[in-house]
Amino acid sequence: MLYAVVDIETTGGHASANGITEVAINIHDENKVVESFTTLINPGQSIPVYITALTGIDDAMLVDAPTFADVALQIYQLLHDKIFVAHNVNFDYSFLKHHLSAVGYELNCRKLCTVRMSRKIIPGKASYSLGKLCSVLQIPIHNRHRAAGDADATSILFNMLLEADHEGIMAEMLKKTSKEQVLPPHLDRASISRLPDQPGVYYFKDNKGKIVYVGKAKNLRKRVISHFTGNKPNKQRQDFLRTIYNVDHVVCGTELMALILEANEIKRLWPENNRAMKRYEHKYDLYVFEDQNGYMRLAIDKHKKNNKSLQSFNSLLEGYNFLNHLIEKYQLCARLCYLQKTATKCKAHDNGQCFGACSSIETVAVYNKRLSNALDDIQSLQPSFALIDDGREEEELSCLVVENGKFYGMGYFKDKAYLEDGLAPIKNDLSIYQSNSYILNLILTHAEQFPQKLYKL
Repeated sequence: MLYAVVDIETTGGHASANGITEVAINIHDENKVVESFTTLINPGQSIPVYITALTGIDDAMLVDAPTFADVALQIYQLLHDKIFVAHNVNFDYSFLKHHLSAVGYELNCRKLCTVRMSRKIIPGKASYSLGKLCSVLQIPIHNRHRAAGDADATSILFNMLLEADHEGIMAEMLKKTSKEQVLPPHLDRASISRLPDQPGVYYFKDNKGKIVYVGKAKNLRKRVISHFTGNKPNKQRQDFLRTIYNVDHVVCGTELMALILEANEIKRLWPENNRAMKRYEHKYDLYVFEDQNGYMRLAIDKHKKNNKSLQSFNSLLEGYNFLNHLIEKYQLCARLCYLQKTATKCKAHDNGQCFGACSSIETVAVYNKRLSNALDDIQSLQPSFALIDDGREEEELSCLVVENGKFYGMGYFKDKAYLEDGLAPIKNDLSIYQSNSYILNLILTHAEQFPQKLYKL
């Protein structure tokens, strides 16, 4: 079996926007290096100052160097039928796969990461960076941060790992069923092994224990592993993978509960890598207030976090349609509901459909009584129910409660008889969560699809 021990230097941290400046490949036969290849590469872009400071490679050195396309065939022939070995293998592999693909060569190799191998075969080291390992293991390393020097040091480290692998760890890592090589270099395989095949919410953490991403899953283990499959070269993905050191989880009874917990956790923790759900809020609400003349007034306005609303809407049109329905049904004044703003009287008054609240002809008491009836109607239309579903284990049930059109909370219990005394005792045993139209729509849609799970309160 042949291995290609690889190291590259680049103009930046992700392949989609950066070039390769140097490649070194050592072909290893499980005993020694039998062939070596190294070349500088002209990336067709300027090298940042900080890269030059790190590697010593500057623009002048690469003026006469070949382009990647010039050496792509040779690189592909060296790599394509070998096991690809590197220190933090997914970085080097993602660059070479991306740039080979750009010139027509599709690289598909099995991979071995000497960072992950070192953690398993020689555990207990303070650091598994190449420089620190070489220092501890007394591996000579020349031309640090140059491709040939680092590839030579990695080849010696690879030899040591082969000799010390008495438990067949490398063979296990190379099995097709193993997900070892797709994992980020700092994430312990044991973190994945602990994940159950159940619904829930998972939390990716950085080296300081800070939560950097929250996600939900129908199957926690499969979903977490899916984050690491493929070799996408964009900056966001590469930066994300480098930050992951640990993963925690919370098991939920159902996928719906996981969705709700995820939405609340993202709002609570505000992780830097969660973007889409951070932006979600229902956009418009229906409010009621009393004006300076004592008339109760309805208004559709943008959602305000700390204001209590009667109803929420995803669009202004949806809100206006609902308000127009109330105006027509209860003969409310369009002007006092802010649907007509220019005239002193609403058009309905001239048509005999408004009793004159817009011009103070109708008394406050009479108008407000009619508007109160409309509010009662709104309240009566707000559902109160529980959704009963599977729990986290056998003989356990889950419970989601909606009260007066608002999501209240969720929890777990053992027996449906628990519901017979109504909502009050149930609420005491539920975990309370924030409600918004996103969460409420999830629950209402689920209740409509699975009416057998619905328990009206």
